[in-house]
Amino acid sequence: MEEKRFNEVSSTSDNNNWDIHIAREKPLYKRENDIRSPYERDYTRILHSLAYRRLKHKTQVFFNIDNDHICTRMEHVQHVESVSCTIAKHLGLNVDLTKAIATGHDLGHAPFGHEGEVELTKIREENGLDKFWHERNGLRVVDKLELLENEKRNYCNLDLTYAVRDGIISHCGEVDENGIKPRKSAIDLNTFSTSGEYQPFTWEGCVVKISDKIAYLGRDIEDAVRLHFLTRQDLFELGRISKKYGQKAINTTVIMHNFIISICENSSPESGIRLGDEYNDLLNEIKAYNYDKIYRNKKFDVYRNYVKSLIRSIYMVLIEAYDTQNTITSLLKLKKVYPKLINDFIDYLDKYVYLDLLGEHPGKYKRYNNDKIYGSLETKIIYLQAIIDFIAGMTDRYAIEVYNELLKY
Repeated sequence: MEEKRFNEVSSTSDNNNWDIHIAREKPLYKRENDIRSPYERDYTRILHSLAYRRLKHKTQVFFNIDNDHICTRMEHVQHVESVSCTIAKHLGLNVDLTKAIATGHDLGHAPFGHEGEVELTKIREENGLDKFWHERNGLRVVDKLELLENEKRNYCNLDLTYAVRDGIISHCGEVDENGIKPRKSAIDLNTFSTSGEYQPFTWEGCVVKISDKIAYLGRDIEDAVRLHFLTRQDLFELGRISKKYGQKAINTTVIMHNFIISICENSSPESGIRLGDEYNDLLNEIKAYNYDKIYRNKKFDVYRNYVKSLIRSIYMVLIEAYDTQNTITSLLKLKKVYPKLINDFIDYLDKYVYLDLLGEHPGKYKRYNNDKIYGSLETKIIYLQAIIDFIAGMTDRYAIEVYNELLKY
């Protein structure tokens, strides 16, 4: 197969654009003997973050925390990394940038997959805010929430490069499109108002965007089969699709291989990152099948109600503690009733509020030089955002543990 050299036309090959791509909002400390590129540093900073570690206990589609063979959010991320890096390498793109975007692209997901995101959206809208969407929350995670210890033992924000941050917020692949091309100009990433509003700024971001879709479709079918989620008629329909497109099977291995090859054969700087027409039709048909037979399946109804009750209950306990005079004092009054939830939430807040707000352990977070995004909790909206950030960062396991604490007297 002929290798297509996108780097000859990619904006990453231009020195002026290179400066934009590797720009950080704040300077990152350097080591004299560091051998990593800026994107390799981004990759390891993401890899070392707590948000990445928590992905192994976050639902991808099927909530089944005790089944080791069901895809978790972390496994999905690894699939996206594998697919996108294979494509990027063949097309002559920057594999380090691709790897960093792929590894960080889902850091903003809430617990319990899509259902967690739905309930957080309802909470936001009830308070006059817009929707919760994980791509924007992913940018918030890497820009404001995740902290790493530096060479002086101070905790700071991740401070990733523009190109990686852009790839995270612009990776939405839910819109059916083929022939993805990067936008021509850099923008303030905080101006994104809806998911998928702008295309990625780099070819590497475009590759991750299409790889995200490739990675989840086949894997979700495999899990549905393993969990006996599909009826015999559903499986017959899947077989019909396979036969229609000359496929012997529709599973992770087959889908990934065939789609990767199709993208590598059909993508060009002129036509964008794209599948061949036949494989694009196959992808859209599989996606429609998954939505009909899996994602909207009534078997999820009990799970949906459970997630709604769980997230709503945690939110209500915390939001009702808001006090215009002293919210922290109000929270502390609940410690005896909900020791884990309240202690952990106050400990979380302490990293992002001004040091004088919590007098119980002054100076405990003196080494935290990150942005104090919650200030002094001076408004209810700021406090609400703190609650949403806290819940969105939970793993399924932790959220269930806290919820069970609420059930006890």
